[in-house]
Amino acid sequence: MYNSPFNLNELNTYQTWRNKKLSAYPLLPESLLVTIEDPENPSEAEIAQLQHICHQYNLALYHFAQGDVRSKRHVHRLGHKVGLFRLDSNLCADEDSLTSLHVTSHAGQHDYIPYTNKPLSWHTDGYYNLPEEQIHGMLLHCAQPALEGGESWLMDHEIAYILLRDANPDYIHALMHPNAFTIPANILNGEIIRPEQSGPVFSVTAAGHLHMRYSARQRNVIWRDDPMTREAADFLLNLWQQDSPYKIRYTLQAGEGLLCNNVLHNRTAFKDSDDPTQTRLLYRGRYFDRVEEPKETICSV
Repeated sequence: MYNSPFNLNELNTYQTWRNKKLSAYPLLPESLLVTIEDPENPSEAEIAQLQHICHQYNLALYHFAQGDVRSKRHVHRLGHKVGLFRLDSNLCADEDSLTSLHVTSHAGQHDYIPYTNKPLSWHTDGYYNLPEEQIHGMLLHCAQPALEGGESWLMDHEIAYILLRDANPDYIHALMHPNAFTIPANILNGEIIRPEQSGPVFSVTAAGHLHMRYSARQRNVIWRDDPMTREAADFLLNLWQQDSPYKIRYTLQAGEGLLCNNVLHNRTAFKDSDDPTQTRLLYRGRYFDRVEEPKETICSV
């Protein structure tokens, strides 16, 4: 990690990167939104704009101006255009490896919170995955919003890193420990569906990108029994309770979506329509890839 802002010994590099990163905030959601005029054939300019925004903030929003907002084909096509190809076919995914998120119960499985109308706490996706199957990119497409609620809160995980490091660099050291954060095995009816998984909260990829695996859930999460790790975990929990210029709030509407490098996010509770054809429906894609960087980087952070 020589000359990387994520190297705790590279103070000058970190300060330059940090100052540039924070100078972009506060950030209006509208500045992240890119309109895709034809989802059947997104233009090179539209794709480059999405990639550029993701390169700066690790997330972008899009809007399909026309076409069938429930079309999974359009979602797959957009993912491919921005460099997302390797989908993680998780436990509850559809046959095409996208996951349809709506209020339902899965026969023979736990009642997972994403399939209820309850609030979702802050997390990154796939934090329980194996090290070689970490989720680096995510796409969340709204086919039908809820009648009320269902607002997404977003935070670039690099911002969380900065806030932690500024508070105490030892927090970062603790959260990079290989056993900082453990998710117990997923066991149903005596059968292990997913084994226990330990790993760091923060890590740096071979390409030099910061990756984060995290969940604010208090149950079924085991933090390393270490004073500094506990302090860092408490710092994050306190962060979620505070107002912050670094949190972005947005309620996806039909035909809109989130494209990101697996940033921190949550979801408020929601109320569905009584009409079963108008209930909340989102498609989620989890990818082993990051959003590709634009061919020409302009004013990157």
